Amino acid sequence: MALATAQDLESDSLLSLSQAKVGCDFQIKLLKGPACDQLRKLGFCESLQVRKLADGRNLICSVCGTRLALSRELASQVMVAVA
Repeated sequence: MALATAQDLESDSLLSLSQAKVGCDFQIKLLKGPACDQLRKLGFCESLQVRKLADGRNLICSVCGTRLALSRELASQVMVAVA
């Protein structure tokens, strides 16, 4: 039986921002996808705390006191963990 690595265990507990519950605080753990470099340039990067404010076709989240709207497709590329 193979032992699970810490990274495997951590990735199992992650969920995408599009799956996250509205009103809860999360910590961004991983940005994966083609548009994630643009998010990093905006300051939306790993280890920041984010709160999901609204869900729908586009979702709204709060990062560092700023509201940011993301498409559901882009939000699915942002992996978070409960803060």
